[in-house]
Amino acid sequence: MPALEDRFGTMVFSDAEQRRYLPSDIYKRLSATIEEGEPLDLDVANAVAHAMKTWAIERGATHYAHWFQPLSCITSEKHEAFLEPKGDGTAITKFSGKELIQGEPDASSFPTGGLRATFEARGYTAWDPTSPAFIKDEVLCIPTAFCSYTGEALDKKTPLLRSMKALDTQAKRVLGFFGKHPERVVPSVGNEQEYFLIREEDYARRPDLILTGRTLFGAPPCKGQELEEHYFGAIRPTVNEFMKELDDELWALGIPAKTKHNEVAPAQHELAPVFTNANRAVDENLITMEEMRLIASRHGLVCLQHEKPFEGINGSGKHNNWSLATEDANLLDPGETPEENLQFLVFLAAVIAAVDEYQDVLRASVATCGNDHRLGANEAPPAIISIFLGDLLTECVQKIVDGKASVHAAHGVLDLGADVLPKLQQDNSDRNRTSPFAFTGNKFEFRMPGSAVNVSDANMVLDTAVALELKRFADALEGVGADEFAERALDYVRESLTMHQRILFGGNGYSEEWHEEAERRGLANLPTTADALPAFVTERSIALFDEMGVLSEVEVRSRYEVKLEKYAKRMNIEARTMERMARRTYLPRISAYATKIAKGIDTVMGAGGVSTLNFERDLLERLLEGVTVINEAILELTVVHNKALETEGWQEKADVYAHEVVPAMERLRASVDAMEDVVAADYWPVPTYDDILFYV
Repeated sequence: MPALEDRFGTMVFSDAEQRRYLPSDIYKRLSATIEEGEPLDLDVANAVAHAMKTWAIERGATHYAHWFQPLSCITSEKHEAFLEPKGDGTAITKFSGKELIQGEPDASSFPTGGLRATFEARGYTAWDPTSPAFIKDEVLCIPTAFCSYTGEALDKKTPLLRSMKALDTQAKRVLGFFGKHPERVVPSVGNEQEYFLIREEDYARRPDLILTGRTLFGAPPCKGQELEEHYFGAIRPTVNEFMKELDDELWALGIPAKTKHNEVAPAQHELAPVFTNANRAVDENLITMEEMRLIASRHGLVCLQHEKPFEGINGSGKHNNWSLATEDANLLDPGETPEENLQFLVFLAAVIAAVDEYQDVLRASVATCGNDHRLGANEAPPAIISIFLGDLLTECVQKIVDGKASVHAAHGVLDLGADVLPKLQQDNSDRNRTSPFAFTGNKFEFRMPGSAVNVSDANMVLDTAVALELKRFADALEGVGADEFAERALDYVRESLTMHQRILFGGNGYSEEWHEEAERRGLANLPTTADALPAFVTERSIALFDEMGVLSEVEVRSRYEVKLEKYAKRMNIEARTMERMARRTYLPRISAYATKIAKGIDTVMGAGGVSTLNFERDLLERLLEGVTVINEAILELTVVHNKALETEGWQEKADVYAHEVVPAMERLRASVDAMEDVVAADYWPVPTYDDILFYV
């Protein structure tokens, strides 16, 4: 087996491979496109396409595909063979610069939120040279953007790239005040991916898992996560074999998988990579999720990436660790010298202001029907966004707000009355696992995204909002002399922190007291997707994306429509599956067991038994009462489900699902789950949580 370091990136047309396969002048011109945004000439594209084809075929590739991220939140690809017949019974391999740069999938067949109609089908994929091509299943996958014939973005990648450009522009303006002129500033992201692994045979017997990704029914297991023994515990051999193969596949694809461990819930696990720029981080996370699903099937397992596949135990998140970096510095690192403090605080204040001002839009960016079940319990943050800074940084912010900080104009040195900031690296504050947005030393951990989502939306909103706050700072300080810049900058930071101090909270995010306090502070509490999504199309949100050049108004509204439609359709599938399973799977078996008990009573009594059979009669009564309650709950769900189906308008339909259908589903679930402890195991029709979560 090759050395560990030699296995990394073997299936990626990386910078090192580009150097090997491209003429030096072509490599330099391609690098200028990647690093400086220079236009890509066709002669360069042709040379790159030839080199990429040669490299890929040498590694067994037979096809190429433009790999893109439509608004459906999955990845898409159409495979084209490198072979082209000559007409004489032979063939050649061909891949041109035009084929590399642009593809043409059918835009009308993807969700567009009204941007495209069936008779307006043309759409384009455009090569993203900043994310390297890779080989997957003998296909050369080329990361691309996806846009309509008329130029609107129809994907997740394009707005993210625009937001990164806006953030780069405004961050460099701010750094210029500090005498620094980096080549670029990029958001750095690391996504911790949580997931469950269960046996294929259990999965195959659960229609709810197959159709919706989560268990719509299931009583709590006899043993859950209360003993806290699974977290970081020894990894069971079957899972370890899966993890080893996953590591090998990801490393070959150039994905720096770093950490793997058991998570809190039984059968739950986590993988975390090394940080990279936001665009590549999103691409790599989507590849990781696909590889997890594929490799699990080779080991007789199924990888569940739903946010809440099992009720009553931890759900799965995708913690989005976000920072800002130049080519040689992390801008959210407090630093070890006071001279760095003012610059750090300017960027810190921008992040705090961005999260406070656009908290509702940030919440909308992670809103899905699956995440609605996860948020607010079992180590998932609540739906109310707040920022946790830790004790020392909170103390620093408070001193600035209280006017106890001063600055020496000559050097920009802050005097806080105590040497606070350099101590932040000592980790003297606890982590707050109930906080949606927590500072963790030199980055923010946004814990709200669910495990199934494409986190490009969350990063796009965060990048755009922070870019706007940095722009406001730069506009306010433009033209200020060097001798007064530090004092004016500190005044700006003080005013901003004072204005946005309400978003800072270090306590228990689950407590009722916090919900009441958050309401007094005026923070948004948007518990469901239907409640959250309207924030995306407010005038304030539309103005944010328009001013920063990230999304036009029609693009914003299209995403709102797509998210609403997807929510309603998924909820329809869940409600329909639940009704059908209750009628066709559970009721017949509960009734059959009740019939068995009734026949047993008749048999004993007919044989002249003298026992009163009180236990059996009570059991029969409970079963018959359970059947009645289940039938009533099915009827109630059917009524409100039909109401949702008949409601016009996606927002109105979503409101019915969120506030009427979901409560009815919860009541039906409770009525069926109550029977699980009553019906004999050999009569229960599906694997229980005890069966699923504790396989060996």
